[in-house]
Amino acid sequence: MNIIWTLLLLALSTGSGAAPQEQTAGMEPANSMMASVTHTFSVNLAEGRLDNPIKPSDLKEDPQVDAPKVKGIYVTAYSAGGSRMSQLVDLVDKTELNAMVIDIKDDLGYITYKTDNAELNKLGKPQPFIRDIDALMARLQKHDIYPIARIVVFKDTILAKKHPELSFRHKDGSVWSNGKGDSFVNPYSKEVWDYNIAIAKEAAKLGFKEIQFDYVRFPEGFEKRADSLSYTKSEMSRVDAVSSFVKYAKDELEPLGIRVSVDIFGYAASVPAAEGIGQDFVKISDNVDVICPMIYPSHYTTGWFNAKDPDKAPYQTIKGAVQDTQTKLSELGEKQPIIRPWIQDFTASWLGSGHYIKYGKHEVEEQIRALKEMKVDEFLLWNASNRYTSGVAYE
Repeated sequence: MNIIWTLLLLALSTGSGAAPQEQTAGMEPANSMMASVTHTFSVNLAEGRLDNPIKPSDLKEDPQVDAPKVKGIYVTAYSAGGSRMSQLVDLVDKTELNAMVIDIKDDLGYITYKTDNAELNKLGKPQPFIRDIDALMARLQKHDIYPIARIVVFKDTILAKKHPELSFRHKDGSVWSNGKGDSFVNPYSKEVWDYNIAIAKEAAKLGFKEIQFDYVRFPEGFEKRADSLSYTKSEMSRVDAVSSFVKYAKDELEPLGIRVSVDIFGYAASVPAAEGIGQDFVKISDNVDVICPMIYPSHYTTGWFNAKDPDKAPYQTIKGAVQDTQTKLSELGEKQPIIRPWIQDFTASWLGSGHYIKYGKHEVEEQIRALKEMKVDEFLLWNASNRYTSGVAYE
């Protein structure tokens, strides 16, 4: 038995090599780390793998060990800087909700508050939708609301039009846009990477505890136009370009002691890598603290999870989507990120008569029930207009 404890102590003493002062912010408490290592060591022992004891550096370390089990809502910059914020703060105060995901760089590419940062002003276009960002942060702190900064990365019409060389261009030099008029910037571009990370670093200084990157991908259907558009690219595949950005962002932000999360299509967990848009569920998940699959029932088509109309089967759809997510992430073992899905608090009437239902208290609670049964205790609610259903039991 002595040899077992010797190996365990050896495992605990084998760290990342960082100096003690560099380990303070992001390290797990000793008792938590001990429990995790001891458990995994016991598994290794039971399987006869004494020659390969686990090291603390093999485990996923959470830079926000004191963070709550996040149950949050999406908040636009307009809401955060306007009168609706009082209603949203009141909702969080009076329910089990405890977090807000707030647009800091929105879907058009606007930086949503006034900044004097020369680097951000050079590439971006700040708009004071949030008139007083410091007052907002103080308000969130006063109400004990966990603050998450949403940064839309590669869907960025502002940057694409301001700097076409960083975007995708037609042969005549004009910037490509999709059917909705949205333009994207190039995930191969290091300049684009650094611009978004600079926004994230400023958000961290403002007091946000987590950076949530959205639209971490190429445009939908990009594989159909990849050879007809002009843009700078390397030998990397689209999947590697996207996952390399995520790794780079995590490396850059980790010293600040904040979490990094990424939104990803829910179906990406149910299929092989989505090479067209460059999203590989596992490769992205391997480099984040939190993965946020968008598993809205309305976004699945007929037949998914044996549901004729997934939008009309919120419990069944959410449960199937989480099962696929957990299966996909199992290959990461101890390094799995927190799974915190986006769920639906809106009515998808665009699906057409007979294919959708009106979402309210029951439908939201059915999604939460499915998450609980799958041992997923964090989630985010999406409603683009920030009008959330009242009376929901979020526990």
